[in-house]
Amino acid sequence: MGIGLGIVLMVVGAALMWAIKPNLDFINDNALGLIFIIAGALAVVLSLVLNAQRRKSTHVEERR
Repeated sequence: MGIGLGIVLMVVGAALMWAIKPNLDFINDNALGLIFIIAGALAVVLSLVLNAQRRKSTHVEERR
């Protein structure tokens, strides 16, 4: 789910930065797009790191 969310955030950020030009008075459109792109990249990287850690863990079963 984290990778998909990151990709969606990056696509929305790219659309705001280059394709869509909404007239928002309180924030720069390019800055908002860049924020979304950075947040999406962080979500992708964090989800890949967490998945790699999850694969390395071992489970020990103890029977008595």
